[in-house]
Amino acid sequence: MPPTIPEKQWAQVVEEKGGPPIYKEIPVPKPGPDEVLIKIKYTGVCHTDLHAMKGDWPLPLKLPLVGGHEGAGTVVAKGELAQGIEIGDKAGIKWLNGSCLACEFCKTSDEPLCAEAKLSGYTVDGTFQQYAIGKAAHVTRIPEGVELDAVAPILCAGITVYKGLKESGARPGQTVAIVGAGGGLGSLALQYAKAMGLRVIAIDGGEEKKDMCKSLGAEAYVDFTQSKDLVADVKAATPEGLGAHAVLLLAVSEKPFQQAVAYARPRGAVVAIGLPANAFLKAPVFDSVVKMINIKGSYVGNRQDGVEALDFFARGLIKAPFKTVPLKELPKVFELMEQGKIAGRYVLELPE
Repeated sequence: MPPTIPEKQWAQVVEEKGGPPIYKEIPVPKPGPDEVLIKIKYTGVCHTDLHAMKGDWPLPLKLPLVGGHEGAGTVVAKGELAQGIEIGDKAGIKWLNGSCLACEFCKTSDEPLCAEAKLSGYTVDGTFQQYAIGKAAHVTRIPEGVELDAVAPILCAGITVYKGLKESGARPGQTVAIVGAGGGLGSLALQYAKAMGLRVIAIDGGEEKKDMCKSLGAEAYVDFTQSKDLVADVKAATPEGLGAHAVLLLAVSEKPFQQAVAYARPRGAVVAIGLPANAFLKAPVFDSVVKMINIKGSYVGNRQDGVEALDFFARGLIKAPFKTVPLKELPKVFELMEQGKIAGRYVLELPE
């Protein structure tokens, strides 16, 4: 027998730009022909969700909005055209909720660049609700035996940093500096980097984040709140003091984006991933040219990146540090996030 699906569900709803989210009952959505309905068990909370609530980015913001884009659960209904996934399968909804699958970008595995991309928890309702919709082609199947609470952060944070490391071109044995290494994305980036054979310099602030980064395998930790010369300290931690082969910028403020070229190694790559509101990426032309620095952006991964990122996790190579709280505590999580007091990731547990 197919599972029983209620008419109403609990959700966190942003009713106006800037929030706050309101915990209330709303209707359960029905999947379209090429969509699936997933009963969400756990969903991670990403800094993007805070940006979404505030409408920080130049994207069309759906209002009222159910945020969230790291939802893990079970498929309970599907449309007649939905292929590759069945009712009862474990699956995850990611930031990229759907794309046209027919444009140049979709056909060349750059689905996130699709002009018609649908974004969970920003342009369409996301996973801060008990039942969420996703395009069948874009939801990610979760292997049996994988814990849904632990895997939830992989669905955005994990895939995003894994993609960024691939985009950096850094090779095994080389050094990557991770800015924001103690946060939700950074703690995963550190582990993916180690699993890919890279050496890691962690850059963040505070003793709690230092302890976590060291426990996850960082060879060095540079505390930006204590350092008198961050550029010099990062370079000193690299082989021969020449700088990092790659820099992953996961920061939520603008300043680190202006510093990275200074401690990148000649022919190094600076990869911008974090999206601080109204920020600009600037670099001195002379240093960028004579050091032959590659400066680039990296967005979320494609469908195959998702499969690969989850495979690292399923093989036990990645363990996302997280704390679990009920869905109704989302406003408290946002408060801690704004204060910069979150080490790792918060995961919300949905009511049954």
